Amino acid sequence: MRSNWLRALSAIGAGAIVLALAAPAAAAKRVALVIGNNDYRNVPKLQKAVNDARTMGDALRTLGFQVMAAENQSRIGFSQSLLAFDNAIEPGDTAFFFYAGHGFEISGQNFLLPTDVPAATEGQEELLRDASILADRIVERLQNRGARTAILVLDACRNNPFERRGTRALAGRGGLAPMTTLPEGVFSIFSAGPRQTALDRLSDTDANPNSVFTRVFAKQLLDPGDNLVQVAQRTRRTVSEMAETVGHKQVPVYFDQMVDDVFLSGAPKPGAAAPAEPPQKVAALPPVAPLKPPTSESLNAPIASFSRHNGGWTVSFSIADPTLGISWRLGDSGEFRETGFMDVLDPRTRKRMPNPSIQLPTDAAAATLEVRYVDAQGELQGPFPIRFEPEAALLRDQRKILDMTATSWLSFREFNGLLVYYTHLMSYRCAIREARIGIDSAVPDKVLKMPACDLRDPVAIPHEATPYLKLSPNVKSVSVELTYRDGSVSEIKSFRR
Repeated sequence: MRSNWLRALSAIGAGAIVLALAAPAAAAKRVALVIGNNDYRNVPKLQKAVNDARTMGDALRTLGFQVMAAENQSRIGFSQSLLAFDNAIEPGDTAFFFYAGHGFEISGQNFLLPTDVPAATEGQEELLRDASILADRIVERLQNRGARTAILVLDACRNNPFERRGTRALAGRGGLAPMTTLPEGVFSIFSAGPRQTALDRLSDTDANPNSVFTRVFAKQLLDPGDNLVQVAQRTRRTVSEMAETVGHKQVPVYFDQMVDDVFLSGAPKPGAAAPAEPPQKVAALPPVAPLKPPTSESLNAPIASFSRHNGGWTVSFSIADPTLGISWRLGDSGEFRETGFMDVLDPRTRKRMPNPSIQLPTDAAAATLEVRYVDAQGELQGPFPIRFEPEAALLRDQRKILDMTATSWLSFREFNGLLVYYTHLMSYRCAIREARIGIDSAVPDKVLKMPACDLRDPVAIPHEATPYLKLSPNVKSVSVELTYRDGSVSEIKSFRR
């Protein structure tokens, strides 16, 4: 294994790569690549990206990762660093990629900018695509290497780096686009939400060597006994509070498709958050009624799924036919907007695959979406009406998450006594009418206090809420039962210390 790392290291010619073996080789190991880019040649330089990468590298070494650290990477250096990272990953590994530097969104895709990226101007999107690194491609590479868990952390949500006085800039908003079509086993977190920019510092007197996001995230990552979702939620809350002190809106956003409940800094106590019996799925909320009965003309109509994250709504379309393009609009009037394309070829058409998802703002009202697509023969199909009901969609989405993550409803922790956390339930409380627990009892008889559902930011936990209970140190188990908003009741789950 060590010889493989040395061969990979020798292949890297540009930038500074430092390799640290923080743990002995094993069948499943932890591998990380951290990259920080400050010294841009043709766009504004940055001050803290290299420091951010170094701080994350130190934190990951503490957590037992084999860390590759790369600084001020040109396009070829970036590619060689990724190749070395590829060669270090084996099936079953946990792979962690961190990037601090400039990033840019084009048509819903995120590009990481190497230090020699050209100063592109209006209409030169393809120039930027060719000169940059596609974030989705990094995820695909980690999946191809067989990583069981792939973690992508991007502190790259800064202002448009191509804006210059007297020049029409390359069109693009501040921030990055949500990564909403992640494959199974992938977790990503961005330093700011869609259309938001991340702060390098809180003021001119802020002497901290790291950006606001990285200084918080690196610290939270080392907190023992917490899973990645808990780390992300606390990071989001703390960063948002810090940004608000200077009148700035910055709310980190995360996207979770992990198979496992991942703990990087110390596993939970043996048996914690593990039910005594295999989790059983409970009945789902009734679907929203279709606008009209299906007919022979609508058998191939797109199916839409709605997912709410702290940056807004993601609407994903599933279309049975091979498609050459997808467009949509709200209501039955106005121009149709194309969803754009992904840098992936559809094997059925041998053309670039249309982006199957769109974004709606957090305050999107109930409406009818009209969707149409161009089939493989070049014929336009549709428009097909799809009803969007925000509250019903939120309840379905959160109920689905709760069903799939029953082993995470409760967790134990010893901190100045025995605590039982129900942070997970509180995060998806909009789907819950009442939650009851039983302490050393199979009969849940104590009601958990839950804050009211906030449809504007449903996953956020209010600052004043207390997501845990103090228990006697002699407690051995806790049972839990949920009553959902539709009136159905879950199975009683039992969690043992």
